Amino acid sequence: MEQQGVQLDQQKFCCSICLDLLKDPVTIPCGHSYCKKCIKTHWDEEDQKKTHSCPQCRQTFAPRPVLVKNTMLADLIEELKKTELQAVPADHCYAGPEDVACDFCTGRKLKATKSCLTCLVSYCEKHLQPHYVSQPLQKHKLVEASAKLHENICSRHDKMKEIFCQTDRQCICYLCSMDEHRGHDIVSAAAERTERQRELEGSRRKLQQRIQDREKDVKLLQQEVEAISVSADKAVEDSEKIFTELIRLMEKRRSEVKQQIRCRQETEVSRVKELEVKLEQEITELKRKDTSLEQLSLTEDHVQFVHSYPSVSALREPTDSFQHQHPSSETL
Repeated sequence: MEQQGVQLDQQKFCCSICLDLLKDPVTIPCGHSYCKKCIKTHWDEEDQKKTHSCPQCRQTFAPRPVLVKNTMLADLIEELKKTELQAVPADHCYAGPEDVACDFCTGRKLKATKSCLTCLVSYCEKHLQPHYVSQPLQKHKLVEASAKLHENICSRHDKMKEIFCQTDRQCICYLCSMDEHRGHDIVSAAAERTERQRELEGSRRKLQQRIQDREKDVKLLQQEVEAISVSADKAVEDSEKIFTELIRLMEKRRSEVKQQIRCRQETEVSRVKELEVKLEQEITELKRKDTSLEQLSLTEDHVQFVHSYPSVSALREPTDSFQHQHPSSETL
Protein backbone atom coordinates (compact mmCIF):
# COMPACT_ATOMS: atom_id res chain seq x y z
CA MET A 1 0.00 0.00 0.00
CA GLU A 2 2.83 2.37 0.84
CA GLN A 3 4.45 1.76 -2.54
CA GLN A 4 1.21 2.57 -4.35
CA GLY A 5 0.91 5.83 -2.45
CA VAL A 6 4.36 6.95 -3.56
CA GLN A 7 3.53 5.91 -7.11
CA LEU A 8 0.51 8.21 -7.13
CA ASP A 9 2.59 11.10 -5.83
CA GLN A 10 5.12 10.52 -8.60
CA GLN A 11 2.39 11.02 -11.23
CA LYS A 12 1.72 14.51 -9.88
CA PHE A 13 5.34 15.48 -10.43
CA CYS A 14 5.51 14.60 -14.15
CA CYS A 15 5.93 17.31 -16.79
CA SER A 16 3.09 17.09 -19.35
CA ILE A 17 5.46 18.20 -22.13
CA CYS A 18 8.35 15.73 -21.79
CA LEU A 19 6.25 13.22 -19.80
CA ASP A 20 9.13 12.70 -17.37
CA LEU A 21 9.73 13.74 -13.77
CA LEU A 22 9.99 17.53 -13.47
CA LYS A 23 13.49 18.96 -13.80
CA ASP A 24 14.16 22.47 -12.47
CA PRO A 25 10.36 22.94 -12.00
CA VAL A 26 8.69 26.30 -12.60
CA THR A 27 5.02 27.25 -12.15
CA ILE A 28 3.38 29.61 -14.66
CA PRO A 29 0.56 32.09 -13.78
CA CYS A 30 -2.30 29.63 -14.43
CA GLY A 31 -0.87 27.28 -11.76
CA HIS A 32 0.49 24.47 -13.95
CA SER A 33 4.10 23.38 -13.52
CA TYR A 34 6.67 22.35 -16.13
CA CYS A 35 10.36 21.70 -16.54
CA LYS A 36 11.95 25.09 -17.04
CA LYS A 37 13.60 23.95 -20.26
CA CYS A 38 10.37 22.41 -21.64
CA ILE A 39 8.15 25.47 -21.12
CA LYS A 40 10.91 27.79 -22.34
CA THR A 41 11.22 25.81 -25.58
CA HIS A 42 7.45 25.76 -25.98
CA TRP A 43 7.20 29.54 -25.56
CA ASP A 44 10.17 30.14 -27.87
CA GLU A 45 8.12 28.50 -30.63
CA GLU A 46 5.20 30.83 -29.84
CA ASP A 47 7.21 34.06 -29.87
CA GLN A 48 5.99 34.91 -33.37
CA LYS A 49 2.37 34.86 -32.17
CA LYS A 50 3.10 37.58 -29.56
CA THR A 51 1.12 35.53 -27.00
CA HIS A 52 2.18 32.55 -24.95
CA SER A 53 -0.13 29.75 -23.77
CA CYS A 54 -0.26 26.96 -21.21
CA PRO A 55 0.08 23.54 -22.98
CA GLN A 56 -2.52 22.05 -20.62
CA CYS A 57 -5.32 24.60 -20.07
CA ARG A 58 -4.49 26.79 -23.13
CA GLN A 59 -4.69 30.00 -21.09
CA THR A 60 -2.73 32.77 -22.87
CA PHE A 61 -0.35 35.31 -21.38
CA ALA A 62 0.91 38.61 -22.72
CA PRO A 63 3.59 39.64 -22.27
CA ARG A 64 5.63 36.47 -21.83
CA PRO A 65 5.79 35.63 -18.07
CA VAL A 66 9.11 35.56 -16.29
CA LEU A 67 9.95 31.99 -15.19
CA VAL A 68 10.80 31.57 -11.49
CA LYS A 69 11.89 28.27 -9.95
CA ASN A 70 9.33 26.57 -7.70
CA THR A 71 11.60 25.81 -4.75
CA MET A 72 9.05 23.81 -2.74
CA LEU A 73 8.20 21.57 -5.70
CA ALA A 74 11.88 21.05 -6.48
CA ASP A 75 12.53 19.96 -2.88
CA LEU A 76 9.64 17.51 -2.97
CA ILE A 77 10.92 15.96 -6.19
CA GLU A 78 14.40 15.55 -4.77
CA GLU A 79 12.93 13.84 -1.71
CA LEU A 80 10.89 11.54 -3.93
CA LYS A 81 14.01 10.58 -5.88
CA LYS A 82 15.84 9.69 -2.68
CA THR A 83 13.07 7.50 -1.30
CA GLU A 84 11.51 5.66 -4.24
CA LEU A 85 12.92 6.46 -7.66
CA GLN A 86 16.27 4.94 -6.74
CA ALA A 87 14.70 1.72 -5.47
CA VAL A 88 15.61 -1.48 -7.32
CA PRO A 89 12.58 -3.53 -8.43
CA ALA A 90 12.18 -7.05 -7.10
CA ASP A 91 13.35 -9.87 -9.37
CA HIS A 92 9.77 -10.96 -10.11
CA CYS A 93 9.16 -7.51 -11.70
CA TYR A 94 11.78 -8.12 -14.39
CA ALA A 95 10.67 -9.57 -17.71
CA GLY A 96 11.45 -13.23 -18.28
CA PRO A 97 11.53 -15.21 -21.56
CA GLU A 98 7.75 -15.73 -21.48
CA ASP A 99 6.90 -12.14 -20.45
CA VAL A 100 6.25 -9.01 -22.50
CA ALA A 101 9.12 -6.60 -21.81
CA CYS A 102 8.79 -2.83 -21.43
CA ASP A 103 10.02 -1.13 -24.61
CA PHE A 104 11.17 1.97 -22.70
CA CYS A 105 13.33 0.29 -20.05
CA THR A 106 17.08 0.34 -20.62
CA GLY A 107 19.37 -2.38 -19.38
CA ARG A 108 17.43 -5.14 -17.66
CA LYS A 109 13.81 -4.61 -18.72
CA LEU A 110 10.78 -4.74 -16.45
CA LYS A 111 7.60 -6.62 -17.25
CA ALA A 112 5.12 -4.65 -19.33
CA THR A 113 1.68 -4.23 -17.76
CA LYS A 114 -0.05 -2.55 -20.70
CA SER A 115 0.38 -2.16 -24.44
CA CYS A 116 -0.74 0.98 -26.29
CA LEU A 117 -2.49 0.37 -29.60
CA THR A 118 -1.85 3.98 -30.57
CA CYS A 119 1.87 4.13 -29.74
CA LEU A 120 2.32 0.40 -30.57
CA VAL A 121 4.61 0.17 -27.55
CA SER A 122 4.44 -1.89 -24.33
CA TYR A 123 5.03 -0.17 -20.99
CA CYS A 124 5.94 -1.20 -17.47
CA GLU A 125 4.04 0.44 -14.61
CA LYS A 126 6.58 3.25 -14.26
CA HIS A 127 6.75 4.22 -17.94
CA LEU A 128 2.98 3.87 -18.29
CA GLN A 129 2.32 6.75 -15.88
CA PRO A 130 2.41 9.52 -18.57
CA HIS A 131 -0.58 7.84 -20.23
CA TYR A 132 -2.54 8.50 -17.05
CA VAL A 133 -1.21 12.02 -16.50
CA SER A 134 -1.01 13.65 -19.93
CA GLN A 135 -4.36 14.59 -21.47
CA PRO A 136 -3.32 13.77 -25.06
CA LEU A 137 -2.01 10.35 -23.98
CA GLN A 138 -5.17 9.60 -21.99
CA LYS A 139 -7.00 9.25 -25.32
CA HIS A 140 -4.78 6.34 -26.37
CA LYS A 141 -6.15 2.79 -26.37
CA LEU A 142 -4.49 0.66 -23.67
CA VAL A 143 -4.86 -3.14 -23.57
CA GLU A 144 -3.24 -5.96 -21.63
CA ALA A 145 0.45 -6.34 -22.47
CA SER A 146 0.77 -8.12 -25.82
CA ALA A 147 3.78 -9.52 -27.65
CA LYS A 148 1.90 -9.38 -30.97
CA LEU A 149 1.79 -5.61 -31.52
CA HIS A 150 3.84 -6.01 -34.72
CA GLU A 151 0.87 -7.79 -36.28
CA ASN A 152 -1.06 -4.50 -36.04
CA ILE A 153 1.37 -2.80 -38.45
CA CYS A 154 1.18 -3.12 -42.23
CA SER A 155 4.49 -4.64 -43.36
CA ARG A 156 4.25 -2.87 -46.71
CA HIS A 157 3.35 0.69 -45.64
CA ASP A 158 4.41 0.62 -41.97
CA LYS A 159 1.00 2.00 -41.01
CA MET A 160 -1.56 0.93 -38.42
CA LYS A 161 -4.00 -1.75 -39.62
CA GLU A 162 -7.32 -0.09 -38.81
CA ILE A 163 -9.41 -1.35 -41.76
CA PHE A 164 -10.81 -4.79 -42.60
CA CYS A 165 -11.16 -5.83 -46.26
CA GLN A 166 -14.26 -8.01 -46.48
CA THR A 167 -13.40 -9.00 -50.04
CA ASP A 168 -10.00 -10.49 -49.14
CA ARG A 169 -10.89 -11.20 -45.48
CA GLN A 170 -7.84 -9.49 -43.99
CA CYS A 171 -6.86 -6.44 -41.95
CA ILE A 172 -5.18 -3.64 -43.91
CA CYS A 173 -3.99 -0.05 -43.45
CA TYR A 174 -5.63 2.97 -45.08
CA LEU A 175 -2.92 3.09 -47.79
CA CYS A 176 -3.70 -0.51 -48.74
CA SER A 177 -7.38 0.45 -49.12
CA MET A 178 -6.38 3.02 -51.75
CA ASP A 179 -3.92 0.73 -53.51
CA GLU A 180 -4.28 -3.02 -54.08
CA HIS A 181 -7.62 -3.13 -52.23
CA ARG A 182 -9.20 -0.24 -54.13
CA GLY A 183 -12.86 -0.96 -54.93
CA HIS A 184 -13.09 -3.76 -52.36
CA ASP A 185 -15.71 -3.90 -49.64
CA ILE A 186 -13.99 -2.44 -46.57
CA VAL A 187 -15.09 -1.58 -43.05
CA SER A 188 -13.27 -0.50 -39.91
CA ALA A 189 -11.65 -3.21 -37.81
CA ALA A 190 -13.93 -2.16 -34.96
CA ALA A 191 -17.03 -2.68 -37.14
CA GLU A 192 -15.81 -6.11 -38.25
CA ARG A 193 -15.10 -6.95 -34.61
CA THR A 194 -18.68 -6.07 -33.73
CA GLU A 195 -20.00 -8.39 -36.45
CA ARG A 196 -17.67 -11.21 -35.49
CA GLN A 197 -18.60 -10.67 -31.84
CA ARG A 198 -22.23 -11.38 -32.73
CA GLU A 199 -21.16 -14.54 -34.54
CA LEU A 200 -19.05 -15.56 -31.58
CA GLU A 201 -21.98 -15.15 -29.20
CA GLY A 202 -24.08 -17.31 -31.51
CA SER A 203 -21.35 -19.96 -31.53
CA ARG A 204 -21.16 -19.88 -27.76
CA ARG A 205 -24.92 -20.35 -27.49
CA LYS A 206 -24.69 -23.39 -29.76
CA LEU A 207 -21.84 -24.81 -27.69
CA GLN A 208 -23.70 -24.26 -24.45
CA GLN A 209 -26.80 -25.91 -25.88
CA ARG A 210 -24.76 -28.90 -26.98
CA ILE A 211 -23.20 -29.12 -23.51
CA GLN A 212 -26.66 -29.12 -21.94
CA ASP A 213 -27.84 -31.80 -24.39
CA ARG A 214 -24.84 -33.99 -23.63
CA GLU A 215 -25.30 -33.56 -19.89
CA LYS A 216 -28.89 -34.72 -20.31
CA ASP A 217 -27.62 -37.70 -22.30
CA VAL A 218 -25.24 -38.57 -19.47
CA LYS A 219 -28.12 -38.52 -16.99
CA LEU A 220 -30.09 -40.82 -19.26
CA LEU A 221 -27.14 -43.20 -19.41
CA GLN A 222 -26.84 -43.17 -15.65
CA GLN A 223 -30.53 -43.97 -15.39
CA GLU A 224 -30.05 -46.76 -17.92
CA VAL A 225 -27.26 -48.27 -15.83
CA GLU A 226 -29.57 -48.25 -12.83
CA ALA A 227 -32.37 -49.79 -14.90
CA ILE A 228 -30.02 -52.52 -16.16
CA SER A 229 -29.05 -53.38 -12.62
CA VAL A 230 -32.65 -53.40 -11.43
CA SER A 231 -33.69 -55.50 -14.38
CA ALA A 232 -30.84 -57.93 -13.82
CA ASP A 233 -31.67 -58.23 -10.14
CA LYS A 234 -35.30 -58.90 -11.02
CA ALA A 235 -34.29 -61.56 -13.52
CA VAL A 236 -32.05 -63.22 -10.95
CA GLU A 237 -34.83 -63.09 -8.38
CA ASP A 238 -37.36 -64.65 -10.76
CA SER A 239 -34.95 -67.34 -11.82
CA GLU A 240 -34.17 -68.11 -8.17
CA LYS A 241 -37.84 -68.64 -7.44
CA ILE A 242 -38.24 -70.99 -10.41
CA PHE A 243 -35.13 -72.99 -9.76
CA THR A 244 -35.84 -73.28 -6.05
CA GLU A 245 -38.88 -75.34 -6.94
CA LEU A 246 -36.85 -77.48 -9.32
CA ILE A 247 -33.63 -77.56 -7.33
CA ARG A 248 -33.50 -81.28 -7.03
CA LEU A 249 -33.85 -81.82 -10.78
CA MET A 250 -32.22 -78.73 -12.35
CA GLU A 251 -29.45 -77.58 -10.02
CA LYS A 252 -26.90 -77.58 -12.79
CA ARG A 253 -29.18 -75.75 -15.23
CA ARG A 254 -30.01 -73.09 -12.67
CA SER A 255 -26.32 -72.21 -12.25
CA GLU A 256 -25.84 -71.88 -16.01
CA VAL A 257 -28.80 -69.56 -16.44
CA LYS A 258 -27.70 -67.42 -13.50
CA GLN A 259 -24.22 -67.12 -15.00
CA GLN A 260 -25.65 -66.10 -18.39
CA ILE A 261 -27.76 -63.37 -16.80
CA ARG A 262 -24.79 -61.92 -14.91
CA CYS A 263 -22.62 -62.02 -18.02
CA ARG A 264 -25.29 -60.19 -20.00
CA GLN A 265 -25.59 -57.61 -17.23
CA GLU A 266 -21.84 -56.97 -17.25
CA THR A 267 -21.81 -56.61 -21.02
CA GLU A 268 -24.69 -54.13 -21.06
CA VAL A 269 -23.25 -52.06 -18.21
CA SER A 270 -19.85 -52.02 -19.89
CA ARG A 271 -21.43 -50.84 -23.15
CA VAL A 272 -23.31 -48.01 -21.46
CA LYS A 273 -20.31 -46.99 -19.36
CA GLU A 274 -18.23 -46.74 -22.51
CA LEU A 275 -20.82 -44.43 -24.07
CA GLU A 276 -20.86 -42.36 -20.90
CA VAL A 277 -17.07 -41.94 -20.97
CA LYS A 278 -17.19 -40.79 -24.61
CA LEU A 279 -19.90 -38.25 -23.85
CA GLU A 280 -17.98 -36.92 -20.85
CA GLN A 281 -14.92 -36.46 -23.07
CA GLU A 282 -17.04 -34.60 -25.63
CA ILE A 283 -18.46 -32.35 -22.91
CA THR A 284 -14.94 -31.55 -21.71
CA GLU A 285 -13.89 -30.64 -25.25
CA LEU A 286 -16.99 -28.51 -25.77
CA LYS A 287 -16.33 -26.65 -22.51
CA ARG A 288 -12.71 -26.10 -23.54
CA LYS A 289 -13.87 -24.58 -26.82
CA ASP A 290 -16.43 -22.48 -24.98
CA THR A 291 -13.67 -21.16 -22.69
CA SER A 292 -11.52 -20.30 -25.73
CA LEU A 293 -14.41 -18.40 -27.31
CA GLU A 294 -15.12 -16.61 -24.03
CA GLN A 295 -11.47 -15.49 -23.74
CA LEU A 296 -11.52 -14.35 -27.35
CA SER A 297 -14.72 -12.35 -26.75
CA LEU A 298 -12.94 -10.42 -23.96
CA THR A 299 -9.98 -9.49 -26.17
CA GLU A 300 -9.75 -5.72 -26.35
CA ASP A 301 -7.56 -5.66 -29.47
CA HIS A 302 -9.86 -5.69 -32.53
CA VAL A 303 -7.15 -6.86 -34.88
CA GLN A 304 -6.11 -9.73 -32.62
CA PHE A 305 -9.74 -10.73 -32.31
CA VAL A 306 -10.25 -10.78 -36.09
CA HIS A 307 -6.90 -12.56 -36.58
CA SER A 308 -7.64 -15.29 -34.01
CA TYR A 309 -11.34 -15.73 -34.64
CA PRO A 310 -11.30 -18.22 -37.58
CA SER A 311 -9.06 -20.69 -35.70
CA VAL A 312 -11.30 -20.98 -32.65
CA SER A 313 -14.81 -20.33 -33.95
CA ALA A 314 -15.36 -23.50 -36.05
CA LEU A 315 -17.74 -26.02 -34.50
CA ARG A 316 -17.41 -29.67 -35.50
CA GLU A 317 -20.79 -31.36 -35.47
CA PRO A 318 -20.88 -34.81 -33.81
CA THR A 319 -20.69 -37.74 -36.19
CA ASP A 320 -22.26 -40.30 -33.86
CA SER A 321 -25.93 -40.31 -33.09
CA PHE A 322 -26.83 -41.11 -29.51
CA GLN A 323 -29.40 -43.80 -28.79
CA HIS A 324 -30.29 -45.43 -25.54
CA GLN A 325 -32.44 -48.43 -24.74
CA HIS A 326 -33.91 -49.48 -21.45
CA PRO A 327 -33.33 -53.22 -21.04
CA SER A 328 -36.09 -55.50 -19.93
CA SER A 329 -35.87 -58.63 -17.93
CA GLU A 330 -36.43 -60.60 -21.16
CA THR A 331 -33.30 -59.15 -22.82
CA LEU A 332 -31.21 -60.11 -19.82
